[in-house]
Amino acid sequence: MTPTVVALHVSTRKRAPLTPLQTALAVENRGIDGDRHARHGNRRAVLFVEQEVLERFGLGAGDIREQVTVSGLSLNELALGSRLVIGEVLFEMAGPCAPCERIEELGPGLQGALEGQRGRFARVVRGGSLRVGDAIAVRPPAST
Repeated sequence: MTPTVVALHVSTRKRAPLTPLQTALAVENRGIDGDRHARHGNRRAVLFVEQEVLERFGLGAGDIREQVTVSGLSLNELALGSRLVIGEVLFEMAGPCAPCERIEELGPGLQGALEGQRGRFARVVRGGSLRVGDAIAVRPPAST
């Protein structure tokens, strides 16, 4: 199966409901435009989550904020620095999702996903738009 984007969600303010998107703009070195952090110029990595992992933990595609949900890709197998090309955007894998400081406030499914580091953060190397249904190409880490 070709890895593809199955859901895009961003939250524009703290604790706000997630807004499902068909198209998102990734802002170079900042994250997805619409994310409150990216809009204010802060550097923030985009969280990638596997659809299969969400289903395993009983989560919906919008239960984690500022996320890109993908199908057919095992994020835990990607080396630090691996690159993903999605639409016009180039992402570089930056590391696993770390447990939140207030993890006890989260539901048990989301706690399990975060504690198991099931998501992967990536920084935006080259900005542009990405869409639900875009194919994902994986590249090895850039040589230094």
